[in-house]
Amino acid sequence: MTPLSKQQQIKEIVKCGKDPTYFLRNYAKISHPLYGLIPFKTYGFQDDLLADFNDYRFNVILKARQLGISTITAGYIVWLMMFHRDKNVLVMATKFGTAANLVKKVKAIVEHMPPWVKIANIKIDNRTSFELSNGSQIKASSTSFDAGRSEALSLLVIDEAAHVDGLEELWTGLYPTLSTGGRCIALSTPNGVGNWFHQTYIDADAQANDFHPTRLSWDVHPDRDQLWFEKETRNMSRRQIAQELECNFNTSGDSVIHPDDIGFLLENIAEPKYQTGFDRNYWIWEENNADCSYLLVADVARGDGADSSAFHIIKLETMEVVAEYKGKPTIDAYSRILYDVGMEYGQCLLVVENASVGWSVLEKLIELGYPNLYYSVKSTHEYVEQYQAETMSNTVAGFTTSSKTRPLVIAKLEEFIRNKLIRIYSSRTVEELKTFIWYNGKPQAMRGYSDDLVMALAIACWIRDTALAVNQREIAYQKAFLSSITTSNRKMHTTITGMQGHDRMKGDALTQETKQHMKEFMWVYKG
Repeated sequence: MTPLSKQQQIKEIVKCGKDPTYFLRNYAKISHPLYGLIPFKTYGFQDDLLADFNDYRFNVILKARQLGISTITAGYIVWLMMFHRDKNVLVMATKFGTAANLVKKVKAIVEHMPPWVKIANIKIDNRTSFELSNGSQIKASSTSFDAGRSEALSLLVIDEAAHVDGLEELWTGLYPTLSTGGRCIALSTPNGVGNWFHQTYIDADAQANDFHPTRLSWDVHPDRDQLWFEKETRNMSRRQIAQELECNFNTSGDSVIHPDDIGFLLENIAEPKYQTGFDRNYWIWEENNADCSYLLVADVARGDGADSSAFHIIKLETMEVVAEYKGKPTIDAYSRILYDVGMEYGQCLLVVENASVGWSVLEKLIELGYPNLYYSVKSTHEYVEQYQAETMSNTVAGFTTSSKTRPLVIAKLEEFIRNKLIRIYSSRTVEELKTFIWYNGKPQAMRGYSDDLVMALAIACWIRDTALAVNQREIAYQKAFLSSITTSNRKMHTTITGMQGHDRMKGDALTQETKQHMKEFMWVYKG
């Protein structure tokens, strides 16, 4: 290539300063894992990103793995720092090494530029940060609570943003650092729903915030076709494919309820027939039917304002959630609500989680004289009817959620939903199920979300399929036992005067009747 004259070089520098795509295509080099140092020949989707970085102050990028998005971002940072004075860039990631790697890419592009294009040189180099002679600087940081808070930033890059815990709170502190015109690029593969990245992208797509959304799935790359996809995914799980390649929020996360099952629930969502109560949070889809049986299960808020009290009313014959509540009433008010609703639905079995302030609610219900409270044996959690519990010393009112029972009730909930044994009409409940995830091996609500309705529903499923099923079997057993017992006022023939003898024919008839009863109720005896 013919060397450029000084005047031509100046023209090229001016051209590079106006167009980042032109700069990177002609004067940047990147490291390739197979071919080493090569010219940066950008793809069309990468050129579009560069234009977005320039045109929009805030960008959120939902991307597949290995598209070179981090590399094109590094290229943009080089252009911003090289051709603009006093730019302050902060790169953040959940792991410091990830942020440091992006800074390393930026430094490598700077170091391999033609000397005459490099209008600013590296002045201070601290490995994970460096400063150019024109005053522009960049540094890597982990997502600690105080990261970047004391700085005025020109550009904030959040790498793998969906995987950063507590980014909601972190963003609250970081946003003011961009108040002087700073820009933000948030990029990530998906990691379920409900986190800051997911919500920011969804809101951006709905034009509900200032972010510009970009979705880049695996097939935007011109060198990838269906054959490549099939080969690449041969040894990948469904979740990995969704996360790494398809940019699918719903399937990518560690949700307790499978996304396909969530999809089925979404199909059944319906507006309630009534939205009533003092706070209009009592939703009713079906009023009490005297011919049906109901179950009322309540979760009680801790009282610290972080969660809500919630309950479901379930029609046992069809396992439909016919009514629900979620709100923040006082203990006295909530107790009264439960009493009135339980009485309204035929004095149905009322189950209250007895943890924390749940005891206070139960005491109020006992004081009010609710006739059908759930009791259980302390050691086994076996259901005991209220009238029986009053005569026993080892029972406790309400349902005890513990390290032993919590996994059981959640497993039962997942089973009911997976097998389509329960019908849910509430959008509130389904939204909670979306953000109910496995975190550190425990099922719980995603940070910033609640699981009040979920836990009440889980307890309801467990009680319906265990405690009530066992109780029904016991009732049937008693019925079968009593039906097989015959009474007689006849006296047997003996030598004692006044005694009547045994009638063999009638006795045989009674025996046959007993056998018939045994046959009818054999399912009970067999369990």
